Amino acid sequence: MSGMNFLERLLDGVAVEWKPLGDVAKTYDGTHQTPNYTSSGVPFVSVQNIRNLYATKKFISVDDFEKYKYKPQKDDLFMTRIGDIGTCTVVENDEPLAYYVTLTLIRVDRNLILTKFLKCIIESHIGKSELYKRTLVHATPIKINLGEIGKIIIPIPCPDKPDRSLAIQAEIVRILDTFTALTAELTAELTAELTARQKQYEYYRDRLLTFEEGEAEWKTLGEIGEFTYGYAAKAQDAGDARFVRITDININGKLIATDSKYVDISGENERYLLKKSDLLMARTGATYGKTMIFEEDYPAIYAGFLIKLSFDESVITPKFYWHFAQSNFFWNQANRLVSGGGQPQFNANVLKDVKMLIPSLEEQARIVAILDKFDTLTTDLSQGLPREIALRQQQYEYYRDLLLSFPPPLTPP
Repeated sequence: MSGMNFLERLLDGVAVEWKPLGDVAKTYDGTHQTPNYTSSGVPFVSVQNIRNLYATKKFISVDDFEKYKYKPQKDDLFMTRIGDIGTCTVVENDEPLAYYVTLTLIRVDRNLILTKFLKCIIESHIGKSELYKRTLVHATPIKINLGEIGKIIIPIPCPDKPDRSLAIQAEIVRILDTFTALTAELTAELTAELTARQKQYEYYRDRLLTFEEGEAEWKTLGEIGEFTYGYAAKAQDAGDARFVRITDININGKLIATDSKYVDISGENERYLLKKSDLLMARTGATYGKTMIFEEDYPAIYAGFLIKLSFDESVITPKFYWHFAQSNFFWNQANRLVSGGGQPQFNANVLKDVKMLIPSLEEQARIVAILDKFDTLTTDLSQGLPREIALRQQQYEYYRDLLLSFPPPLTPP
């Protein structure tokens, strides 16, 4: 498929005019007030549930919603303006929705532009480029002010003939909707396969960590390890070493590569520098017990809400423990031992009471080799099924951007 050739045939010689978004749509701010959440009422939309507007456990009262000056209507568009700016969702019905200041509500002039066409434009390379030109890059997280959103320029085909323009937009949307449906179908099949693989992985992991009498010895972690709390400091945008925080560990016990923060190495913190194969565990909050193994080749210092686990490697290898820390054998104990309260705590004093069966180093190496292969198939974004799922989305984005390759404006805005 040649996006430009198709677009040229679709346009059939008609003009394309680049207009400020504010000429074809109005933008509205969400509430700046901290909501008083209720157990039911009007669903509250934020960046967290932008992809599924009604998938939320947060609501506000009908009385509070009535104070909203601009209420969403069917065919309006929500767009994120903080963090991953430019992520959009179309409002599909007239059910009431409350929304936070992290979102912008966009209401198009339906005589000039289709909402779904605008969504495609904003989420494409065109829209993202325009948005990022106007972001406050030094803000944390980055954001775009409401007044700047209306200034981004977007292509409008055949603007002097609105009916023809809307027909061209509708055809582009139809093609992209068809491709989206095919992508979703393939992704669903791959996701189902991935889910089955993950269950298989969990089954074999627990089987491999189950031993007959005499094959392994029971040890508490306190008998074989030492636990050190991390370094308390303010994260920086640049520095000598990556600052590994509790939020940098993903659900699979891996270090997240993006959104890195840093600290400068000093005499005060150099003892917190990580070595390859060091183990870190989150000790508080909703992510307590989540354990990662550091496998990177750059300097890194671990933060205060993490615990470094140092084991006697003549007894247990770090990778064997890491696999154990992902298993039901670990989590059944962690969930029983964790302290309650608003912020669950799983500190070093509790961690030392966790028990595990430890086989010989040779058997540990055999088990690790098997489980590493399963882990790659189920969680590694560079290989296996997760990579295939990611590629389907990249393929869609490639063809979308190709299809939306409108001739650039003659003069820069």
